[in-house]
Amino acid sequence: MSKRILVAIDNSSTAQKALDEAIALARVQGASLCIATAVDEGPLDQHGMGLGSYIDIDLVKKEMRATGNALLDQAQAKAAAAGCTAERLLIESAQRRVAEMIADAATQWSADLIVVGTHGRRGFERLLVGSVAENLVRIATCSLLLVREH
Repeated sequence: MSKRILVAIDNSSTAQKALDEAIALARVQGASLCIATAVDEGPLDQHGMGLGSYIDIDLVKKEMRATGNALLDQAQAKAAAAGCTAERLLIESAQRRVAEMIADAATQWSADLIVVGTHGRRGFERLLVGSVAENLVRIATCSLLLVREH
């Protein structure tokens, strides 16, 4: 039985399913819930690509944070509508992978369960896009619940 559940979301349909599952688990188990989203600034900080001469990197980062906060607002409202109070956490980094950011946040928040959606990508698509869920399986120090879209 989990007492502290951290759910990591983005704007995908699988993340919404993970959020629904985390809310349901928190309600049934009387657990604390933390809804987190990660802002990966790494690609913007690669100045060797010359992005700074075409876009305002600071403005893009500000927009990324605003988008993340809006996503957390919606998720927190969804939890409240289901009768579940939830903390929120915006995780930012340019130095670490998203899975590392989530695992570290779960450790700092003392989560005993991380809930995350998985797209179930395979082959070339997984190679190109990567898998946050797969990386979390390897590095998380607490239990992990993967929620599939189908």
